[in-house]
Amino acid sequence: MPSPSDLRQQITSTIVESLKNGKLPPWRQPWRSSKNAGSPINVISKRSYSGVNPLLLQIAAQRHNFQSRFWGTFNQWKQLGGSVMRRPNNVSPGQWGTTIAFCRPVTKTETAPNGEETESKFWILRSYTVFNIDQVEGKRLDHLRVGADNLDDFEVEGRVEEAERIVTATNADIRFGSNRAYYNIAGDYIGMPNRGQFSLPEFYETMFHEMVHWTEASHRLNWDRKLPENTYACGELIAELGGCFLANEIGLPIADNLTNHVAYLKNWLDAMNADPKFIFKAASQASRAVDFILSFSRSSVDVEQPADELVLV
Repeated sequence: MPSPSDLRQQITSTIVESLKNGKLPPWRQPWRSSKNAGSPINVISKRSYSGVNPLLLQIAAQRHNFQSRFWGTFNQWKQLGGSVMRRPNNVSPGQWGTTIAFCRPVTKTETAPNGEETESKFWILRSYTVFNIDQVEGKRLDHLRVGADNLDDFEVEGRVEEAERIVTATNADIRFGSNRAYYNIAGDYIGMPNRGQFSLPEFYETMFHEMVHWTEASHRLNWDRKLPENTYACGELIAELGGCFLANEIGLPIADNLTNHVAYLKNWLDAMNADPKFIFKAASQASRAVDFILSFSRSSVDVEQPADELVLV
């Protein structure tokens, strides 16, 4: 098993390669209307992957043209009566399964010479290999595949209502009529152009982007921009990731217009090449922001993350 530093470097290299290949960034994977498509989730727990893992899974989906959102380990698919297909000849060894990373908390109890016990907590970074349902055979699993549902039943209006419910539940101070979109830290409000100036996808993508910035406030998630490691590029990547994660969460389309993001791509690539932890920091904070925003409109059970989910490392 690779060391934590090797694993970080491997994951960072995968994302850097994806950003360099001329396609949309992996977090902007085109959305599909099927209920079985969208943000990656585990087939057993039905929980969304967080941290850097959605990016890794979406890169694999782009590479192999996977359609479904459902992923699981070899044993999880076997548990459900499925069988992972053998690696096709056109896929290189080690590229059929997708490596994801989790950080597990470990508590160690130490006893001092005087008999006093103290507990220390540290994190162990581990990797797992998962497979998409599109790599799995088994008729009993067909209901998880894209195309198993009736796409004619999909209604955009329902997704818009969900987006509105998420935004409204936060009680964020949102002021329309600006000539740009921004979050004002001092005034703790979001400025937005009027709705009519956007297409539907771009409106919610922009709104969600600014809402992720809104979580930075000291009385929310307290992401301090004054810290040296919290660079402008990192802050924009967090908001970019979080906005896309939120849109994917409810199945809204993500605009493929990168006009507002191309300027940042080089900065993100430079930062990732210089520091393998950069993408972990950004993805972890973006996941925290999404959970915080969703906590206003969903129960704690809905947004709770499993104990072994990826955290800042």
